[in-house]
Amino acid sequence: MTETFDVNAEAGADQLVRLTALQMAERLRAGTTTSVELVQAHLDRIAEFDGDPRADAAEDRGVRAYLHVNAEEALAVAAEVDAIRAAGGAEAEALHPLAGVPVAIKDNIVTVGQPTTAASRMLDGWMSPYDATVIDRIRAARLPILGKTNMDEFAMGGSTEYSAFGVTRNPWDLDRVPGGSGGGSAAAVAAFLAPFALGSDTGGSIREPAAFTGTVGVKPTYGAVSRFGVIAMASSLDQVGPAARTVADAAALQQVIAGHDERDSTSLPEEPADLGAAAARGNLSGLRIGVIADLREDGYHPGVKAAFDADVAALREAGAEIVEVSCPHFHAALGAYYLIMPSEVSSNLARFDGVRYGNRVVPAGGGTIEQVMGATRAAGFGPEVKRRIILGTYALSAGYYDAYYGSAQKVRTLVQQDFAAAFEQVDVLLSPTAPGTAFALGEQTKDPVTMYLNDYATIPANLAGVPGISVPGGLVDGLPYGLQFTAPAREDARLYEVGAAVEALVTRRGGSPVWAQAPELEKGAQRRTGAERATTTDGGAA
Repeated sequence: MTETFDVNAEAGADQLVRLTALQMAERLRAGTTTSVELVQAHLDRIAEFDGDPRADAAEDRGVRAYLHVNAEEALAVAAEVDAIRAAGGAEAEALHPLAGVPVAIKDNIVTVGQPTTAASRMLDGWMSPYDATVIDRIRAARLPILGKTNMDEFAMGGSTEYSAFGVTRNPWDLDRVPGGSGGGSAAAVAAFLAPFALGSDTGGSIREPAAFTGTVGVKPTYGAVSRFGVIAMASSLDQVGPAARTVADAAALQQVIAGHDERDSTSLPEEPADLGAAAARGNLSGLRIGVIADLREDGYHPGVKAAFDADVAALREAGAEIVEVSCPHFHAALGAYYLIMPSEVSSNLARFDGVRYGNRVVPAGGGTIEQVMGATRAAGFGPEVKRRIILGTYALSAGYYDAYYGSAQKVRTLVQQDFAAAFEQVDVLLSPTAPGTAFALGEQTKDPVTMYLNDYATIPANLAGVPGISVPGGLVDGLPYGLQFTAPAREDARLYEVGAAVEALVTRRGGSPVWAQAPELEKGAQRRTGAERATTTDGGAA
């Protein structure tokens, strides 16, 4: 559900970037905006507000969402789309409905012509010789690529503070994290630096940033979107998906990238459902929503619990049937995930040794191949990546495999069975996306376990391979929080239908969409800390 607008009305650059992706597409088709104007408006805003993630964070108080800006290519693609539309004829009629609308790409998705670093020193400056399947489909639809977004290194983290190239800041408060690992994509969308973006979700890396930034994030059904060309973290858990400001925009982007890919052995064979039509229906009447009792335990921020309870009551009033369901093994999902994921990490990242892949570090005076590998991995990997490799290697070692990795896989099966039993009673399951709102930069990096607990509600969907969506539920103490819905595998369309209805409900209650309530970013030297903004007394925007 989106706000109404006049497609023929004049719009300056600031108004253009604040349109939804579908509104942008409508203006492009109507001829009231060109793709070059649209791309340039985003590039200008990036130059004004994003800053440089590789600069010292204390000196650069931009959002720092992008690691690389793809200005020349994006403008060239935009000019091609404009020329085709201006010429008319069959080629213009064959253009994808989103042609000319720009998009941002998480930096673990390989892209020809741009660096793909996975935010790691190990791949600093690496240029891929091929495109990921999702990039092939983005290019086929003629969506100009604005650039590559920051992330936790190799997608390992929940705050985008573990990037080797600096932190990304939350546009709602520049002293807070945007979530992770895909905080760059979510922050770019929330700060109007891109209308939508691609991310990857292994344990909540699209959905948690969406909750922290007041945007929409979707983890599709495992296999619904190809993983070919996505730098693997944990292959049985990773899934590419959209980040957007509205549910309809997310549906439109997933429609572009979804579908079978013979280059991905885990790709589902069927064609995707019409996700845009599902989002347009947006219906709650008669829907059976299961509130997961096991995800309402202690550990949630009191404000999030109160807001969640109020949202559940509102859903009931809107015609949904609320059913409390039990998923008794969800409490063990976090532990199982943090054995399965690092085990797969240790395997997937073994190739980055300076010999097969990755930048090479040679010890002073030379050394054996083992010494080169050791020096390379010591210098190329950050602390969180090393932590997970060591944990995974231990879990897979002789004598511990059955006790740890094997047991975790059994828990995974129990979580899948919990989902199956729950979906016999209800259409979708509901929980808060994260136990709290965006936390302060540096608050949780000294205690990895605390950060891991932020994935408590999102991890089960990855273990089971079912789709999940995070939709803004409102504000808690001035910061966004997210509502997470999950559905049975292959029922992504159901999530978009539910998500759009909830989005409309929250928008009516708040008077405007949550993403539209974000404070305006400040330019350059005018940028202040969250504490300074909170104590503003001059009557201006705090």
